[in-house]
Amino acid sequence: MKTAIVILNWNGRDLLEKFLPYIVQHSTVQGVTIYVADNASTDDSIQFIEENYSSIKIIKHKINGGYAKGYNDALQHIK
Repeated sequence: MKTAIVILNWNGRDLLEKFLPYIVQHSTVQGVTIYVADNASTDDSIQFIEENYSSIKIIKHKINGGYAKGYNDALQHIK
């Protein structure tokens, strides 16, 4: 079974820094892929993920379309 965890982000580096360690730690089951869908953040969220969590897949949105659009657009990238 394959499972995807999708986290929607917008300028949430502080939250990512706080919660990603726990998500990664408890998502070590084979077949789990973690995605962060970024809604055009202007902070260093993406840089933080790239530098600290190479296993996390990043989906970069060009605009912040809000909660529903962010998730719906992200789901189109997941197989």
